Amino acid sequence: MTDLAGDSRRIGQQQRQHQREEFRSAVRALLMIPLMTPAHNDFAAVRRQADALRGWFARETGWPLQIEQEGARLYKRPADLSASMRGLPGYDRRRYVLLCLACAVLERAEPQITLRLLGERLLQFAAEPALAALGFAFTLGTHHERRELVAVCRTLLEIGVLQRVVGDEDAFVHGGGEQADALYDVQRRTLAGMLAAVRGPSTWRPDDAPASLEARLQALVSEHVSDSDDGRRTALRHQLARRLLDDPVIYIDTLDAEARAYFVNQRGVMSARLCDAAGLVAEHRAEGLALVDEAGVLTDVAMPAEGTDAHATLLVAEFLASGIRRQKMDDAAAAFPSAGYSDQDVIAFLRDAKGRYGRYWRRSAREAGAERELALIAIERLEKLQLVVRNADRIHPLPAIARFGLGEAEIRNLRDTERMPAAAAGQLGFA
Repeated sequence: MTDLAGDSRRIGQQQRQHQREEFRSAVRALLMIPLMTPAHNDFAAVRRQADALRGWFARETGWPLQIEQEGARLYKRPADLSASMRGLPGYDRRRYVLLCLACAVLERAEPQITLRLLGERLLQFAAEPALAALGFAFTLGTHHERRELVAVCRTLLEIGVLQRVVGDEDAFVHGGGEQADALYDVQRRTLAGMLAAVRGPSTWRPDDAPASLEARLQALVSEHVSDSDDGRRTALRHQLARRLLDDPVIYIDTLDAEARAYFVNQRGVMSARLCDAAGLVAEHRAEGLALVDEAGVLTDVAMPAEGTDAHATLLVAEFLASGIRRQKMDDAAAAFPSAGYSDQDVIAFLRDAKGRYGRYWRRSAREAGAERELALIAIERLEKLQLVVRNADRIHPLPAIARFGLGEAEIRNLRDTERMPAAAAGQLGFA
């Protein structure tokens, strides 16, 4: 009987451990792929953990989670709507307009549609006087415009709104005649989940619609907050949890007084809950808090990473972090004081770095003048990671960049406290 009882306990422990690991995997998958189709590897786990996931996201973030046989949708809404570094790669305002028009076409389409027909119907919507008055024009008459349409279709394919049946988008781009086409299945349930808004933009009467883009965005995502102390605390907790899960770092000086007071008192407990559920590690510092994925998976922009652009970004981060350290040690000797850095400072640094590391870079990055493009890429990546901020024409490093600085570590002898210098790279921490 003792052996049977022990086996039963071990089996129970293993089952609970499996449940915790599956729940954690499902949380991580939904954070990365909030609009998930059944084709995703983690969809089965998401369905098995549906009740626990709905409860956790509602409690910790206030994000609704809808899970059905046809897919799952976590209605993630960013805490900061003005963040310029968010969005789909390669998308500008014009391409977002095309994406919205394509979704409008698909909403009215049959279960199957061809690329060519999608383009023709999109042209009808693009000719709306309201769009023309804003300077928008789209004709499909050029190679560039056909490539833009194909880029939008590939986004919809990646999301799962479209599924390719047959065909070739590249042939359509190059204008290969009537036969250069592609056929798609339209997944209406996935299409219906594209917009993560509290209310739909078509629910306003023309006279009541917000006048500006900023007001319209705010109205789309504005959530009801209970007019009570508990309701306001819950809203603050949700806002901070969303930023911790969705942003690289929270800096205390970016919070208003009420949020700062709550964050300082609750960040330990809050980060522990979020880290346990999502498999993250908390980095607490005086300047703020970051939840780090040591596996480097739960991020849109990994650092460090492979490739020339990533290597250049890491070198620039170390360069900027070293400037902060020198300034702290001796303001008078700092190469770059609080005025920050210019683009030319970064370009000049990469020009020098090319002589040392260029043999590891791709060929195009070793050409004369290529350091300018590398510098722009590196600065953009650092902005997305909230390691720098750009004000006017100056680049200002933020505290979290110090983790990428090179410095002198102190090794203490436990017997006589003798100190020895040693190289230390990639130190974790803000400062």
